[in-house]
Amino acid sequence: MMMMINIDIIYHSALAAGMAIGIVGDAGVRAVGQQEKLFVGMILILIFAEALGLYGLIVALILSQQSFNCSGDT
Repeated sequence: MMMMINIDIIYHSALAAGMAIGIVGDAGVRAVGQQEKLFVGMILILIFAEALGLYGLIVALILSQQSFNCSGDT
């Protein structure tokens, strides 16, 4: 069960990062074609979007290191 949660975290964070990078990259390239001064802002947004994926990977790794024992004894 815990492994499935970790896979879901990685999947959703990577999906969100990929969508953000795709949308920002498309709009950014079109905007830089019109005004070159937008390049640095576009790169910063792309870096923060990539950080979403890395954050999800780190959280999943931390969660995978924790173990939970459920016993029927009270």
